[in-house]
Amino acid sequence: MSYVPTLKKIYAEQIVPELVKSRGYKNKHQVPRLVKINLNSGIDAEADKNQIADVARDLAAIAGQKPIQNRTKRAIANFKLKPNQITGCSVTLRGNNMWEFLYRLLAVALPTIRDFRGVGSKLDGQGNYSLGITDFTIFPEITVENVKKTMGLDITIVTTAETDDEGRELLKLLGMPFRRVETTTAPKATAA
Repeated sequence: MSYVPTLKKIYAEQIVPELVKSRGYKNKHQVPRLVKINLNSGIDAEADKNQIADVARDLAAIAGQKPIQNRTKRAIANFKLKPNQITGCSVTLRGNNMWEFLYRLLAVALPTIRDFRGVGSKLDGQGNYSLGITDFTIFPEITVENVKKTMGLDITIVTTAETDDEGRELLKLLGMPFRRVETTTAPKATAA
């Protein structure tokens, strides 16, 4: 019997039936699902080879697979970029790696952020969600002693949802801690 990640099992056994019931899908294949998760980290234009290697090593530890290095296509003087210069590292996660990373992100990494009140609930209009993390040391795979310079991390979760509401409901059921929008109304002035 093959290994099934915890979050994938929860999705199949609990979330799919709940979405079929709440959204009125006629077929379980209409239920939105995760396609992939992209991780991206930028590198300074003046970064030396050691810093590029450190970012690639840390991103590989977080993702569980080797990142690719993104290079410039042409020179841009205003940004001090030369042709074929490394400007970042990225990883695309699919399958079990995607489910394992999302579980670690939701259950371990995000709750360790100090004064964490949730993440923004705005999606891209097509059911996909992007999240920016300013300090990657929230992941337990990273040892703080080896970090010379903190890096940020962009996380994009790509779904098959056709609308933002479908994507938001899917992510909420998976455990994404969306920030609550509090509506405060000012007291109405009464005429005397």
